[in-house]
Amino acid sequence: MNDSAKIDAERIRDRQAREGFNLFAHLPTVYAASRTQGQKFLQHGGGLSIVEWRTLWDLHEVGPMSIRDLSAIQRTDHSLLSRALPEMRRKGYVTMRRDDSDGRHTIVELAPNGLAAYEKAAPVMARRRAALRDVFSEEEIVTFVDLLERLEDFLRIPVEQFLGKDPVE
Repeated sequence: MNDSAKIDAERIRDRQAREGFNLFAHLPTVYAASRTQGQKFLQHGGGLSIVEWRTLWDLHEVGPMSIRDLSAIQRTDHSLLSRALPEMRRKGYVTMRRDDSDGRHTIVELAPNGLAAYEKAAPVMARRRAALRDVFSEEEIVTFVDLLERLEDFLRIPVEQFLGKDPVE
């Protein structure tokens, strides 16, 4: 083995330390850890999925709304909800009907089984939010959300703007 093929543990440690400040590297792991933790909490709260929980919670808080409204509140893709809602309807968690004023929209409403599932999961998920407030103050959470929104705005800037190219080139 020649010198260039030797593993340099110090350089590896230095690289790991620098990578610790790479925001882009943190995002996937934070997202995955959040989903894993949320799913574990929900297993203790009746076995709902993240999408089911978010939908039931939003419907409980707001009342009937369109799939578009749900996806806007959840900051998620409309198609994700469109795929999840039929199974939620089959489980008796929600009802769905065409909007009387605009037949292009589907109105989703909390059903009795959905209310029961929500009421079982809500205390468990409230404990998760309370535990987060033990780690971060309300002020820090507000600042963190503001920073995430700024990051999201940055990530939506067309790549061509940074590269100095016309998007149609």
